[in-house]
Amino acid sequence: MVKASYLESLDLPKVVNEWLKQFEASLSKNRFDAAANLFVDQGQWRDLLAFTWHVQTMNGRQEILHTLQQTTPKAKPTGLYLAEERTPPRVIDRADTICIEAFIKLDTSWGPASGILRLIADEDGPNSVKAWVLMTSLEEIRGHEEAVGDRRPSGENYSRSFGGDNWLDLRNKSQEYRDREPAVLIVGAGQSGLTLAARLSVLGVDTLLIDKHQRVGDNWRKRYHSLVLHNEVYINHMPYMPFPPNWPVFIPKDKIANWFEGYAEAMELNIWMDTALVNGSYDEANGQWTIVVKNSEGTERILRPRHIVFSTGVSAIPVKPELPGLDDFKGEIIHSGAYLDGHKWAGKKAVVLGTGNSGHDVTQDLHSCGVDVSIIQRSSTHIVSLREAQKVYSHYFEGPPIEDNDLLAVSLPYPVLVKSYQKSTRSMLENDKELLDGLKSRGFRLNDGGNDATGFQMSYLRRGGGYCFNVGCSDLIVNGEVGLIQFSEIDTFIENGVKMKDSSIIEADLLVTATGYKNQQDTTRLFLGDTIADRIGQVWGFDKGGELRNMWRRTPQPGLWFTAGGLAQVRIFSKYLAMQIKAVEEGIIGAQITAPQPAPMADAAD
Repeated sequence: MVKASYLESLDLPKVVNEWLKQFEASLSKNRFDAAANLFVDQGQWRDLLAFTWHVQTMNGRQEILHTLQQTTPKAKPTGLYLAEERTPPRVIDRADTICIEAFIKLDTSWGPASGILRLIADEDGPNSVKAWVLMTSLEEIRGHEEAVGDRRPSGENYSRSFGGDNWLDLRNKSQEYRDREPAVLIVGAGQSGLTLAARLSVLGVDTLLIDKHQRVGDNWRKRYHSLVLHNEVYINHMPYMPFPPNWPVFIPKDKIANWFEGYAEAMELNIWMDTALVNGSYDEANGQWTIVVKNSEGTERILRPRHIVFSTGVSAIPVKPELPGLDDFKGEIIHSGAYLDGHKWAGKKAVVLGTGNSGHDVTQDLHSCGVDVSIIQRSSTHIVSLREAQKVYSHYFEGPPIEDNDLLAVSLPYPVLVKSYQKSTRSMLENDKELLDGLKSRGFRLNDGGNDATGFQMSYLRRGGGYCFNVGCSDLIVNGEVGLIQFSEIDTFIENGVKMKDSSIIEADLLVTATGYKNQQDTTRLFLGDTIADRIGQVWGFDKGGELRNMWRRTPQPGLWFTAGGLAQVRIFSKYLAMQIKAVEEGIIGAQITAPQPAPMADAAD
């Protein structure tokens, strides 16, 4: 391993600028081989629209060379320099690799861009360094910048319009869509939909949100009573409106729900609540959707947007498991998504099927309400204490402002991301050893977050689940206050509970199925039909290039987009998704994917 002292002895700004100077000079002269040779053999380049207009990773020098050859003539990158206004370059350990990490800036034919450059020691490179990781990110589209700050609306349309419409009149008319069609229809007004709608709004893209709930925020407000966010407030800010500095570290569900409602009002988002998607079809010739929506009173409306975005997240359609003998069970059965609190079953008995976050939280809530509860484990689960889980976001506490940290968060391509999570997971497992040993002694089956021991975050990105942040339920399992049932030992459900293979009976008045949700491809199939669902393929999980499938980028179906994730994730990627939709609207890029994709990366598959 390269010692930090070697790189620290260098004049870091000078070294970074000289590498960038050579890279730019090579590109300007179409000497793409020379540009690619500034990377180590297994270097990676992740591009977020700046060159490729895709969310795309190039792995290895040959893929980098290939993409530079294809994209540079149109992107025309110039002015590559160290971003002196941002966090200064530093020597740091990223994924067990000592590197110089620097924020950079550049300009492209589409607009200004920024990025992260990581250099490691290599005697064949300029100043004996070469690029290990490069990330380039388009910041805005020239001529179509966000209408914020100095570019905010002047308010002339609202000011002292004597005898005419005032601001409220215009807002009400805007939301009715009586004389126009929205350019974009977003299905789902949770954090994914709200952040994207806000981004599109300041880009001047006419956007309508629909949601089946009665109030904005109900997707959180109507969840179980004790729910609190598992990520700290510092990383969860929403675009344009950060949370107040007095907010708690972990935000309660009703607090975040009310914030969503205020956010939608403050950002002037057009939203139809109590409105569900019925079905839709796409007119290839006109590049337009025909979408049927309906409210709870049965009133239907046909919309014809050019874009539809599913922002229903990875938690749209509940999975209803087929369980032996379940039809014979006379107790109440509910999915964890419909569970509110356990007071109704105080003094009774319950079983919870599933050992992920929801399963543990529901089990703990039932126990706290005086319910005799057992949790059923179907497959091994990755358990991490809530305190340790925050370590995967450690760069948010290293000093840079949140804007810089967001760039850092998207700057790690798949192979580096794997190594980074393996490193943090090793630390978590060691610090949680006492808890994990206790679970093992009770027969709880554990895993390290997959065959490559990458922990909870990679389980989330690959599967959308399979892990749990312990906030107390694991301790209840260890000390025997909550029962543990292995699904493999169940014979069948019976009228009054569960019959085990040893003929013993575990009585239950309630079964909660914390069994997760279907893929967004299934959501597409339900509303848009088999042809479109089959065309796009799976949504979420890594593709062969190391990017999340169909997320935040053009899909094989023109005009169909997807967004999902936690607050930090959608804050970051809503920006790139909004810029792509704006670019399609302005004719800068086509709605159909035309750019060739990089060669498959063998180790990125699920």
